[in-house]
Amino acid sequence: MRRLAVVGEVGTSPEQLAADLYAAHRLSLVRLAVLLVDDLAAAEDVVHDVFAGLLTGGKQLRDPDAAVGYLRRAVVNRARSALRRRRTARAYTPPEDPSRAGPDDIAVLSEEHREVCAALKTLPARQREVLVLRYWSDLSEIQIADALGISRGTVKSTASRALAALEKKLEGER
Repeated sequence: MRRLAVVGEVGTSPEQLAADLYAAHRLSLVRLAVLLVDDLAAAEDVVHDVFAGLLTGGKQLRDPDAAVGYLRRAVVNRARSALRRRRTARAYTPPEDPSRAGPDDIAVLSEEHREVCAALKTLPARQREVLVLRYWSDLSEIQIADALGISRGTVKSTASRALAALEKKLEGER
């Protein structure tokens, strides 16, 4: 096994040390990562991310023996992060697809949708704009205020009044 260069020796750069560490320890680090993440491609990604972080992180490694320990610890930490991301991705359940609703559900939803749209048309323009921007475009109060050129407080009060008027109108039709 060849001797690793140490930063500080004549002509040795951090990049050279990283290259030497990569050549000497990549396989053992990939094996370690495979045991942790149980996937060769993910393990290789973990190890490559660690070495990329070593080069871009600005760390100066002076002792190659300490560098190997640092790399092992970094591989374990990155593997844990990869497993957390994987667990989160597996736990995600997409929202229910409304297109799977039955014909009865679609008919009721369509009727309610028509009623809301009709009631919305009866509101003054500013109230209608605030509600559409808030609930259709999903904008925040600050974004609505900016879009309409009004204050955030005006957005809040207008939305409150519009929702009350809309509720009153929809209850009156039933």
